[in-house]
Amino acid sequence: MYKLLLIEDDRTLFQEIKERLSGWSYDVYGIKDFSRVMQEFAAVKPDCVIIDIQLPKYDGFHWCRLIRSRSNVPILFLSSRDHPADMVMSMQFGADDFIQKPFHFDVLIAKIQAIFRRVYDYNTEPNIVKTWCGATVDVERNLVVNETGTVELTKNEMFILKQLIEQKNKIVSREELIRSLWSDERFVSDNTLTVNVNRLRKKLDGLNLGQYIETKVGQGYMAKEEGSYI
Repeated sequence: MYKLLLIEDDRTLFQEIKERLSGWSYDVYGIKDFSRVMQEFAAVKPDCVIIDIQLPKYDGFHWCRLIRSRSNVPILFLSSRDHPADMVMSMQFGADDFIQKPFHFDVLIAKIQAIFRRVYDYNTEPNIVKTWCGATVDVERNLVVNETGTVELTKNEMFILKQLIEQKNKIVSREELIRSLWSDERFVSDNTLTVNVNRLRKKLDGLNLGQYIETKVGQGYMAKEEGSYI
């Protein structure tokens, strides 16, 4: 049974979501003290975090940043705020997805199931270590290592990189990446993919590899192999 930590201060909404998710065999935990979110996160050890933006003490962005500094656990924002900047900021702080309130419960379930499929299922593949541009890409540990150093990726970033290097020197369309990541492209903003790719490229810059993830305007993305001139 997967454990979900729902960081939501609206108790009525919390109970409604908990009851619905429990019906899908998810084990749902809440926050008792909003000044001790990190302590309760550590105690629960959730498989996924669902978090609101507007919270007592500190907002959801604050807690997302702290959680991401310690863990690669998937993070899903659930918020009534509808400004595009909120979605962008949540992704920049390391969130995996964003749902705006009010929402249809089927959408929430679809998002959670897609997260668990891509985060926990693909690690069962036998080929979990790949090489690309002289670097070792450890899919299971979410690490990219070369002679310059080591960078740790989020689950989303590693999934994107894995998809690209499996088709290196070929253009992978945005639609294909969205379908692979979120299973149903109706439930994801196109901007979410852009933010994740940009974040991936910025991290790879630390290994002098960012230049090998190319944006093909109007088409998609391509992972070039070092020494290729496509």
